[in-house]
Amino acid sequence: MAEGDHRHAATIDGTRLRFPAISGSSAPEIVFQGFDMTEFATLDAFDHKLLDRVRRNNLEPARVTAEAVGLSESAVLRRLRRLRAERVIVADVAVVDPARVEPRIVLHVLVEMNTQDRKVMTAFQAAMCASPEVQGCWDVTGETDYLLTVAVRSMAEYETFGIRELVPERGVRAFKSMIVIREVVGVDPARAMIRL
Repeated sequence: MAEGDHRHAATIDGTRLRFPAISGSSAPEIVFQGFDMTEFATLDAFDHKLLDRVRRNNLEPARVTAEAVGLSESAVLRRLRRLRAERVIVADVAVVDPARVEPRIVLHVLVEMNTQDRKVMTAFQAAMCASPEVQGCWDVTGETDYLLTVAVRSMAEYETFGIRELVPERGVRAFKSMIVIREVVGVDPARAMIRL
């Protein structure tokens, strides 16, 4: 890369993570304020195989996993303990079909904030984490600041959520709601696995 040509490099400046434009030197760079860099774990091919299997079924007996990945049962248990201790595996959960529990209306909500003030953004994120209606919340690029997945029993309940959370007092300028008609591809942790 020629001196002064940083179009393909990410740089960290204090708490600002910069992604300069990939094409065209005049295009704006994307800047993330207060971005916390995650330290990547050192994983080998066996670790990736183990992660692939526990994403599909974390109740699989260690002896079955060991035979599938080519390790001893004790090595599998030791590696899984390490992956949990290092917070690579952060939770062992059950995926529940909400349709079998009670009716739910699922909405995706695009939220635009009226400020990029760190305290306001942090407070909004904390509010989303505490809201039982919020099934997922992502800080995203573009005109939208946050993408939410919200599940409610009725539109009246969604209105109550909006009046409580999606208001100027929370720093929200505008939001757009999209009701899910049907699920085409469900959230499948195994599909999200990046394989070597």
